[in-house]
Amino acid sequence: MAKKSVEVSSPSSSKASLAPVTHGISPFREFDRLIDRFFDHEWRHPLRWEQSLLDGLATAGPRIPKVDVIDRDAEVVLRAEVPGMAREDLEVSVTDSTVTIKGESHKEAKEESGDYYRCEMSHGSVARTVSLPCEVDANKAEARFKDGILELTLPKTKEAHRRTLKIQ
Repeated sequence: MAKKSVEVSSPSSSKASLAPVTHGISPFREFDRLIDRFFDHEWRHPLRWEQSLLDGLATAGPRIPKVDVIDRDAEVVLRAEVPGMAREDLEVSVTDSTVTIKGESHKEAKEESGDYYRCEMSHGSVARTVSLPCEVDANKAEARFKDGILELTLPKTKEAHRRTLKIQ
């Protein structure tokens, strides 16, 4: 299997913004958010419960980005959600039948003014390997990144011939 690293390009660079400071933080707000997220749609998929809970609790391991894999006639398009990551933080490798996405970011914002001091840090990592529905040409793969969405266009090695079946 041929393996190729893909350079991710960004049409526009965006600067990370700091979240506004809120006063009167409730100790139950994070728990309520987790419960709302869990029951939003995951209750219908009990096999995903463990991963859903782990994602919400921000475990020490890398986060698994959600992906869409679109199988077109001449290409496979893969879209991955990687919010909070910059283009420079990501590493994408492609083989004939898999795509691996890895990324790690570390951001720190410090502010000092008189008696006031504030330091906000965030660290995150993502990792996922996705099996593709067919073989692709890794040498012709392209990657784009915009607004936290990584999109890969992977040309197929052999074009799929589809035909519509009449249901009897």
